[in-house]
Amino acid sequence: MRGDADNSLATVSSSNIMSVSNFSKSAIIAKQNYPLHLGLFLLTVLTTLWAGAFWGGHPASFASLPRFLNTLATGIPYSASLLLFLSVHEFGHFFASQYHRVRATLPYYIPVPPLPFLLSLGTMGAVIKVKERIPGTNALFDIGISGPMGGFAVCLGLLLYGFLNLPPADFIYTIHPEYLKGGGIPIPIPQGSLILGKNLLWIGLEYFIAPKNLPPMTEMYHYPFLFTGWLGSLVTALNLLPVGQLDGGHIIYAMFGRKGHAKAARTFLLFIILLGFPALLELLFSLFKPDAVTLIPPVMLHWSWAGWILWSLILSRFIGLNHPSTGDDHRLNTPRKISGWATIAIFCVTFTPVPFAII
Repeated sequence: MRGDADNSLATVSSSNIMSVSNFSKSAIIAKQNYPLHLGLFLLTVLTTLWAGAFWGGHPASFASLPRFLNTLATGIPYSASLLLFLSVHEFGHFFASQYHRVRATLPYYIPVPPLPFLLSLGTMGAVIKVKERIPGTNALFDIGISGPMGGFAVCLGLLLYGFLNLPPADFIYTIHPEYLKGGGIPIPIPQGSLILGKNLLWIGLEYFIAPKNLPPMTEMYHYPFLFTGWLGSLVTALNLLPVGQLDGGHIIYAMFGRKGHAKAARTFLLFIILLGFPALLELLFSLFKPDAVTLIPPVMLHWSWAGWILWSLILSRFIGLNHPSTGDDHRLNTPRKISGWATIAIFCVTFTPVPFAII
């Protein structure tokens, strides 16, 4: 989902456009490809319903059309929750662009059909495209912050609802009836199980709400509100990475300027390389020198995810670390600075050092 690394705010070369838009809001609304946006949205509804049915333990059946539709209907909580998060995030960017009269597209939703070699989420997220140079620091900040702030509010609401409205403990047996024969959820965790990582937000909710029937992280993805809330927090953190033209890059540039942005981007790049290196080393040792795996301290492996090495390559080689100037770089006012620091706090509580792992 929005593993697009937030090209949602991709800008075009400022040499071919004016620094300040002369387009009215109504003109921006009129110049939209509505059939394309609607078609992609409807396809994404279908693929997320399909994915939601899968995670809910109801793989799509093609025995008959009514049965297929009934199966898809079981994915409604997942689909509606995920699309709500994506829509609030992307329309936050869009309406902020409208406010500053910056030409931007409506969201392009990205449907992904269920594929056996991918984690089947039903979508790669949604993006908008800004079609002109951002006119100033205030506009850059407002457009950058509006998406993750709105999206975070949704994912927090989904998590709260999921924590406070858990199904009975025996719900998991409707998905895994084989667990009944073994006396419950397997302990220890079976080899090959997918486990999702915890961030500070999840840990805090787990501590303060302390629900009795909270599933382990190896089963949490069967609970649609918990799963989509968790996905929303993960996507929010990825978008807030303080690098390039990600949402976090926009915010950091607006708050601290070009030099501050450059320092933050390079420091964070080094951080995720160090965070991913132990897991990458374990992978290489297991392939070429298995006996050497024991040389890596377990605590380092516990907090390491090799996927960060891939992210470091994506950020440095494809997205880019630098940020272009706006039409009018200037200091932010105090209310915007306070909002910026609040967003940095949101990044800290939603960042997940090890998002996924296969036991």
